[in-house]
Amino acid sequence: MKKVTVAAALILCTVLIIIYPSLKPKKIFETRIVPTNVPENLNSGEPRIIVENLDTPWELAFLPNGDLLITERPGNLVVIRGDQITRIKIENVVERGEGGLMGLAVDPEYKSNNYIYLSYTTGAGLNIYNVVDRYIFKDSALSDKFTILGNIPANVFHDGGRIKFGPDGYLYVTTGDAGNPNAAQDTKSLAGKILRLNKDGSAPGDNPFGNEVYSYGHRNPQGLAWDSSGRLWATEHGPSGLETGYDELNLIVKGKNYGWPVIKGSETAEGMETPVINSGSKETWAPAGLAFFKNSLYFGGLRGETLYKLDPDAESYTLAKSLEKIYGRIRIVTAGPDGYLYIGTSNKDGRGTVQDGDDKIIKISPRDKLL
Repeated sequence: MKKVTVAAALILCTVLIIIYPSLKPKKIFETRIVPTNVPENLNSGEPRIIVENLDTPWELAFLPNGDLLITERPGNLVVIRGDQITRIKIENVVERGEGGLMGLAVDPEYKSNNYIYLSYTTGAGLNIYNVVDRYIFKDSALSDKFTILGNIPANVFHDGGRIKFGPDGYLYVTTGDAGNPNAAQDTKSLAGKILRLNKDGSAPGDNPFGNEVYSYGHRNPQGLAWDSSGRLWATEHGPSGLETGYDELNLIVKGKNYGWPVIKGSETAEGMETPVINSGSKETWAPAGLAFFKNSLYFGGLRGETLYKLDPDAESYTLAKSLEKIYGRIRIVTAGPDGYLYIGTSNKDGRGTVQDGDDKIIKISPRDKLL
């Protein structure tokens, strides 16, 4: 009996450790818009905090009228219209480990159809999975939920979750391997992939494998962006544990295999793609949001706590760094329609050091010297 009790206690401890980021108490303050003289502050060349006291923001997007939408991982859609803040609770979201309410995309034809898209973790107990839902968002309210893709493998780690519309009008979705590395090599599985969908969730006819899969062999991609030539780039988390590091920035081509779990870092193998650049074994970026801005790619580092920059047209690829260890973990990086760069912190995700006002959205002028 004693052995059984000890074994049960060990199992419980393991589970608690795995889901610790979701259970860690969070001190929540009232979310507020930070009042500042916008033109004067942004012309000074300094970043400006525009929203603070968010709860683990994951993505932001703008509506055509300028309203700002932000997802919070516990399951809230935050709507900022002028100086007003509204929170909409998304039903059935399960925040567990790295899962919860994640990606957000606004339909390119929003003015005529009012569609927005959300990706999140749902389910119960050990049976959790990720979904992408489409909603009508009108008059600060959501309606007509329609699941365009369900049953994406989920876990407390490696959930991907980024969703973005490409210049081709299709919706792209990143998925992690959900703790099953071999699934990344299976083109019939949705895990460890970049997916491409029609707006109704069906697979475009020219997808390479006759299903939703666009590229495969990914561990945990969390950023998507297209450069001025229409090329797709993606950030991806490398291994953890004893082999930590080898975080990646990949140039994504339809139908290609990006190697996980067979190769990592600068390794090569026949039929597999080596990343354009990787962090190596002595550094960890934990790269997240990715944006194309001012002819460069910018991505945030969670573990790296840095904003990284790369010229996609350079003859050889090198990274520039800014905001190192200033704001903490950077998850969101978005190019705004107003010509500014927006970043968001993730210090309340259970892995960061919470600073005053966390979590924050920060607006960076294109004239800022750090860019």
